[in-house]
Amino acid sequence: MFFNMLVLWKERLAFLAVPKTGSSAIEAALAPHAALIFQGPPQIKHMTHQRFNRFIRPYLKKEGVEEVEKIAVMRHPVDWLGSWYRYRARPALDGLPNSTKDISFDSFVTAYLMEEDRPAYARLGSQVRQLSVSRSEIGMDHIFPYEDLDRLLDFLKSRMGHAISLEAVNRSPSMEMSLSKGIRARLEKRYALDFETHAALF
Repeated sequence: MFFNMLVLWKERLAFLAVPKTGSSAIEAALAPHAALIFQGPPQIKHMTHQRFNRFIRPYLKKEGVEEVEKIAVMRHPVDWLGSWYRYRARPALDGLPNSTKDISFDSFVTAYLMEEDRPAYARLGSQVRQLSVSRSEIGMDHIFPYEDLDRLLDFLKSRMGHAISLEAVNRSPSMEMSLSKGIRARLEKRYALDFETHAALF
């Protein structure tokens, strides 16, 4: 069983899980130390920064937790899409509308860039959308790069007083992928804030 948001009460930390950023492994490692664990229906499963501020923060304040730092992990936007693409190509989805089997990565990203009527296999939001409080403001207290999770582990060790370790969980299958320059340029323009936010982590 995996979770979607966890609150470390003593440490005053809330981990908001972004799918395809190693969140399952992080959640599994943090769950034994969490005072609050949220899981289940879509509105909880896709806990965004905005939902946290609207629904969870007032509860925490009522319980005497005035300040809680929100942490998350972010992945390079192309690699993030690549992970979704590989995940949706798994045999369990064969024949279903959200399967990417026999669809090229170029075609997948092209469909993702559609303004409307995206095919089911390309219906995804964005990492920044999940982590933002407005169209132009992220507002998270700490975002750690998926490409260097040791930074997250060091941060957690400093706050928790002990180390935790991550084990590989829910990995997408390996596949050959290529993205044409033209499609990548369109992706970088359309999701500029995602690319800029991730680049700023380094």
